[in-house]
Amino acid sequence: QVQLVESGGGLVQAGGSLRLSCAASGSTVSNYFIGWFRQAPGKEREFVAAIGWSPANTYYGDSVKGRFTISGENAKNTVYLQMNSLKPEDTAVYYCAVKGGSLWYRSSAMYSSWGQGTQVTVSS
Repeated sequence: QVQLVESGGGLVQAGGSLRLSCAASGSTVSNYFIGWFRQAPGKEREFVAAIGWSPANTYYGDSVKGRFTISGENAKNTVYLQMNSLKPEDTAVYYCAVKGGSLWYRSSAMYSSWGQGTQVTVSS
């Protein structure tokens, strides 16, 4: 079973950028559909972005479209989330997760393995 470890979170001012990493072990990321979700205190887990490999497609939540970019690097078995033009409302714990296909990719319940999360805090 694949294990996931997120990193790259931190404190950044509004308008700044961060790049999150999701490193996989135990299996190859290209065998899975990879999603990024986030959860702010008192709120439900929200879909952020996802990537599929065959075919190579990317998907984004409406609140991050045009600001965030998801990508993958097979050689490092890692998926990235580049976050630009950050806003205070982007503050949350960010998680990566895997599922077997692209159906229902916006639903966190469809993902089988999750990382521990990384905190992103955007100050105004």
